[in-house]
Amino acid sequence: MEPIIAKYLPDELDRRLIALLRADGRAPLAKLADLLKVARGTVQNRLERLLETGTLLGFTVRVREDYDDHAVTAVMMVEVIGKSTTQVIRQLRGFPEISSLHTTNGNWDLVANIRAASLSDFDRVLREIRLIDGIANSETSLLLSSV
Repeated sequence: MEPIIAKYLPDELDRRLIALLRADGRAPLAKLADLLKVARGTVQNRLERLLETGTLLGFTVRVREDYDDHAVTAVMMVEVIGKSTTQVIRQLRGFPEISSLHTTNGNWDLVANIRAASLSDFDRVLREIRLIDGIANSETSLLLSSV
């Protein structure tokens, strides 16, 4: 059985720091400190705590949607068997093609946003996801264009 870890609740300063990092994940600590009107060490400590607690999972690159015309994007709804949601989530997080994962209500338990480099990669991802123990059913819709 996994140990129960209290969820870290970011305060107002943490939330402001996260907002700045969403806008520019490469911003230097000194710039962040200046914008937040706190010491550079405070920003460093807050950033370390946000990473250690899993509040921040890492940093990534944001790319224009039209950057790669061959990329395939989709939304997958997933039905989980019984109480295996945590196990399924853990395995889904291992897929680099899943850009975000959400719990939801209704007929589906999880919603995954998927981005694959090609249709063949997309097909591989779907097959691998469907093999995960604990997934009862899934439904996937390709995203054709943004309107």
